Amino acid sequence: MIDALRAGGERALVLGQGSNVVLPERLDQPVVLAAWRGLRLRVRGDEALLTCAAGENWHGVVRYSLGQGWAGLENLALIPGSAGAAPIQNIGAYGVELSERVVEVRVFDRAEKRVRTLDAEACGFGYRDSLFKADSARYAVLSLTLRLARRLAMRLDYPDVGLELQRQGVTKPTPRQVAEAVIRIRRRKLPDPRHWGNAGSFFKNPIIDPGQAKRLAQGEPGLVAHPVVGGVKLAAAQLIDRCGWKGRRRGYVGVWHRQPLVLVNFGTGSGPDFLALGEQVRRSVRERFGVDLELEPSVLSRE
Repeated sequence: MIDALRAGGERALVLGQGSNVVLPERLDQPVVLAAWRGLRLRVRGDEALLTCAAGENWHGVVRYSLGQGWAGLENLALIPGSAGAAPIQNIGAYGVELSERVVEVRVFDRAEKRVRTLDAEACGFGYRDSLFKADSARYAVLSLTLRLARRLAMRLDYPDVGLELQRQGVTKPTPRQVAEAVIRIRRRKLPDPRHWGNAGSFFKNPIIDPGQAKRLAQGEPGLVAHPVVGGVKLAAAQLIDRCGWKGRRRGYVGVWHRQPLVLVNFGTGSGPDFLALGEQVRRSVRERFGVDLELEPSVLSRE
């Protein structure tokens, strides 16, 4: 594995399961498949450290942790992709980001040609961002270590999660029950990548300054807006929906009819087709709301 990374050099593309990338029609560079596997659980009283190799399936990691009786990853259930991609994207869902659980990430530094271990602070985590995403040519994730707990205050403040638990008659949910609620929500809203090709959420939720948010709220009743560090976070899905894109198609690619954050391949659409549709959506949102949407997946060039 390390030999493959050394042999490929800085041009080599390290790819996991490809669930959040937009590929060109052709790649003219070596590809290293992150297929190395392994899970290690170290118990320390009411806490545990779970180390997972980059090639592990992320949802499999979540299921394993819950099966061992540990809480912390339940809100991140059924996110497609490999464990190695999780810190790169700083995956998040339903009020939880991976960075909250990360202790350290082990990487191969291709510039220094050595293995390094970076603590959470050194990883430069941000909203759907990290050091590894910003400098993808340099770092290849080998494994990550997560901190879990027997008892942990669960994040249940997202309306969808609360409603799903209520629908199931659950009043005092366990971590497993929260994960099952999340799984049901995701299966109901999102396309199954085994049948509908997609790159996951195509846009980040934009963060704007409070003044702009106040002005938008006056002309757009019911606009979802949450105060966060650095401003106010809007719901990209709502902005796209209000621009009339939900369920619309352009050739073989289109906007998913149940979740407008996701662009779907309905046939033989290509990476450039996705980017072209994404730009049309962004232009619509910019013209109506004065808000720029940023792409969430990694966009790969031919070389």
